[in-house]
Amino acid sequence: MDKIKVLLIGATPNPEREAFHVLRILIARKYPIVAIGLKEASLDGLQIVKGTPEVENVHTITLYINAKNQVPMYDYILGITPKRIIFNPGAENPELMQMALDKGIDAFEACSHVMLSQGIFDK
Repeated sequence: MDKIKVLLIGATPNPEREAFHVLRILIARKYPIVAIGLKEASLDGLQIVKGTPEVENVHTITLYINAKNQVPMYDYILGITPKRIIFNPGAENPELMQMALDKGIDAFEACSHVMLSQGIFDK
């Protein structure tokens, strides 16, 4: 089975951040990933990019930035039209969640790390 394509927003090379650990798991499990962060960096051979790169066929957006930092990205995030958006702890945003749901995008609060460890991330 092909792995789902993931856009991780809030990527970081800082091992003290949860997004770092999730990104490493996704890389190790060979998910197709686009990682967006505040600074360009490389993690396990994957380039973390800045800005709003053009992406296609994204199944899941997993968010690791707070609601205030999501606001300028609303059009970008919703314009990708993913199948789902995961709001990780600290990234909760009822406004964006409702906007996504109104567009038919599955949007919910969860922990991608837990989902990966429980084998339910691909479901």
